[in-house]
Amino acid sequence: MPAQDGMPALPFPQPDPMAPPPQLLELAEHEPVARVRTQAGDEAWLVSRYEYVKRLLNDDRLGMSHRDPERAARISNSSLFSGPSPEYTFDEEFAKHAEMRRMLSPFFAAKQIRKLQPRVERLAAELVREMVKATPPVDLHTQFSWPFPVLVICELLGVPYEDRERFRALSYTIADLRDRDASMAALMELIAYMADLAKRKRARPADDVMSELCRTQDDDTVAMRCAGLLFAAHETTTGRIDMGVTMLLGHEGQWSRLVAEPELIDAAVEEIVRAAPIVSIGGLVRYARSDIELGGVRIREGDAVLLSLVAANRDPAEFPGGDRFDIGCPRTGVHVAFGHGRRYCIGAPLARVELRAALAELITTLPGLRLAVPPGELRIRTSKLSGGLEGLPVIW
Repeated sequence: MPAQDGMPALPFPQPDPMAPPPQLLELAEHEPVARVRTQAGDEAWLVSRYEYVKRLLNDDRLGMSHRDPERAARISNSSLFSGPSPEYTFDEEFAKHAEMRRMLSPFFAAKQIRKLQPRVERLAAELVREMVKATPPVDLHTQFSWPFPVLVICELLGVPYEDRERFRALSYTIADLRDRDASMAALMELIAYMADLAKRKRARPADDVMSELCRTQDDDTVAMRCAGLLFAAHETTTGRIDMGVTMLLGHEGQWSRLVAEPELIDAAVEEIVRAAPIVSIGGLVRYARSDIELGGVRIREGDAVLLSLVAANRDPAEFPGGDRFDIGCPRTGVHVAFGHGRRYCIGAPLARVELRAALAELITTLPGLRLAVPPGELRIRTSKLSGGLEGLPVIW
């Protein structure tokens, strides 16, 4: 939908929850570096071609900080990921980001996550066993997709799971794209909770990430890192579980094929990660640190840039037939759903293990799972940072 000045305005209408917004795909085809109006009313560049997105993900001319953050374009009114990062100054961003990765990467390394895998699988099984006690239709989002990754990240960090309803309320408000004051207040409450928990971990350490971080970091740093991890690790995975199940059930033959051929589960996970149309604010938020020439367009220093991973992962130049969701189709391209290069998501191994465990348990315990409503009746969370679905009613 264009703004009053004729500029494409976010969020783009998404009539089909299983497909990206048509306007996004049109821009990707005809104007892959396009000027758009953000939800906050500011201007930004939307980059949607795979070649460009992949290049910029690993380009030092883009960053999460800004020389003048108070004057930088905002993407939305959420307190997270919708403007320059408050964690980094312009001059220190790369050094501090590298330090953060060195600090956290050991906890999310593939070897460590493999050790966690049996516990992740048991948690998935426990939740599905509880869910099937209810009379369908059941909201899979509420009963499984949301609590499952919360259970996992709480266990990994060492956060009491009994506080999950508090996290649910706080996360929901933090992700609000419209009410900045409420979003910021919820974020501050989550950080304060984490700071108090860090003090308790320091006094009585346990075998968890928070206790390990407390050995080398102050309480404020631990609180900031763990608050961000708690939010990011469950919100993004929840959306992918919801959308993955929806796409498997909504595309004829995909769910039944996975039930019949469970050896396709890893391929299904990658196809879900590649194709899930979770658009939220439009893309990864970055700011140009210097002028960039891209596709015949000059992006000026300080401009906001949105990298559309959703559009890039359907680019026919990289993924022939990429507009189709097909767990049996071999993909020669390498998706950028988890980023690329130095910005590659350290949580990718955990997300893959969670998605695999979720699908494996659902196809085993509920092979007859079906959507309780037509896909077109599912409601997309357009007002929330993490996107995804408001609910996912299912029957079996």
